[in-house]
Amino acid sequence: MENEKRIRSLDILRGLAILGTLGTNIWLFAYLGDVNYIFTFTHSEWWLSGDDFLRILFLSLINGKLLGLLAIMFGVGLELKYQQSKRLSRLWPGRYIWISSILLMEGFLHFTFVLEYDILMSYAVTAIIVSFIVKMRKGLIRITMISVAVIHLVFIFIIFLGVLSNPAGDGLVAISQEVMNLYQNGTWINQIQYRLLHFWELRTEAIFVIPFNIFMFLTGVLLVRVGAFQSDANGRNIRKKMMKVGLLVGLPLNLLLFIPGGYFDFPVRYVFAPILSVGYIGAISLLIEKSQTFSLWGVLEKVGRMSLSCYVIQNILSSILFYGWGFGFGGHPRSYTVISIWILVCLFQMLFATLWLRYFTMGPMEAARKGLTNLFTRKGTKKDLQM
Repeated sequence: MENEKRIRSLDILRGLAILGTLGTNIWLFAYLGDVNYIFTFTHSEWWLSGDDFLRILFLSLINGKLLGLLAIMFGVGLELKYQQSKRLSRLWPGRYIWISSILLMEGFLHFTFVLEYDILMSYAVTAIIVSFIVKMRKGLIRITMISVAVIHLVFIFIIFLGVLSNPAGDGLVAISQEVMNLYQNGTWINQIQYRLLHFWELRTEAIFVIPFNIFMFLTGVLLVRVGAFQSDANGRNIRKKMMKVGLLVGLPLNLLLFIPGGYFDFPVRYVFAPILSVGYIGAISLLIEKSQTFSLWGVLEKVGRMSLSCYVIQNILSSILFYGWGFGFGGHPRSYTVISIWILVCLFQMLFATLWLRYFTMGPMEAARKGLTNLFTRKGTKKDLQM
C-alpha cells in the first residue's frame, strides 16, 4: 500500500510537470516562435506595462521550473526501472535501451512534425547515458554529478558574459522575425522543411542541456535512493527540507528575471530554476499527503500516467490554435490571453486523460511504445538464442 501511494504521488508530479512544460512552450506558439517572449532581453520595462509584468511573473514561476521537475521525474522513473530489473534479476540496461531508443525516434517525429523545441530527443539520449551511470558506486555517481554540473555552469557563465556584452539580444530578434513570418504565413509543409533544413541549428539547445539533464536525472535517482518519496518519517523530513530550501532559496533567485536587460535570463532558466523545481516537488508531495482525497490529484495522476501522449497532444493543439495554417491566433496576443489559453488547454488535457483511461489502461503513445519495445526485444531475444 505504501508503494502504491508513492507511485501515485510520482504520477501526480509527472502530470503537473507535463502541463507545466506547456507553460513555457505556449509563449513560443503564441508569439510564432519569437523567443524574446520567454526571455527578457527586450520588453523588460515591466513597471510600465501590466502585461509585461504578468508575463515575467508567470515565467519566473513556470519557465524552466516544470521542465526541471520533469527531468527529475525521468530520473526517478529510470531508478525505479533499475531497481525492478535487479529484483527480477534482469540484464540492465537491456530493455531500457530499447525504450529510450524508441523515445528518441518519437522525439524526432515530434520535432519534425510539431515543435522544433522538442525535449524528448534530449531526454532519450540522457536516459541512455544515465542508464549506465546508475550502475556505478555512489562515489562515482557524485563525481559524475559534480563534473556535469561544472561543465554546465561553465557554458552558462560564457553565455552570461555574452549577454553582458550584448544585453539587447539583437541576434535573437533577427532570427525570430524570420521564424515569425514562417509560422504566420507558411504552410505546415513549409514548417517541416524549415525544421529539417535547420536540424542541427534548432537542436543546439537540446545538445547543450545534456550535461544539465544528466545532473537532473541523477538528482531524481538519488532522491529515490535516500527515500524522499516514501511515506515514512524519513521521507517526510526530506520533503520538508526540499520544500524549505527550494522555495526560500529558489524563489528569490528566480525573481531576478525582473532585473531589466535580460542579464539573468539564462542563469534563471538553467541554474536557478532547478532549485525551485526541488521546492515544488517537496511542497506538492506534502500537500498530496495532507489532502489525499483532493479531486485535482486524481486528474493530474491520469495526466501523469499518459504523460508522453499529453505532451505531444498539447503541442499539436497549440500548433492548430496559433499557427497560420490553423486558427491563426498567434501574433501579439496579450499575456492574460496566452495564460488563459494555457489554462484551457490544460483543462482539455485533464478531461482527455480522464476519459481515455476510463476505457484504456494506458495512453495511445504509451501503448505504441510498449508494443514496439516488446516487438524489438522479442526479436533481439530470438537472435541471441539462434547465435
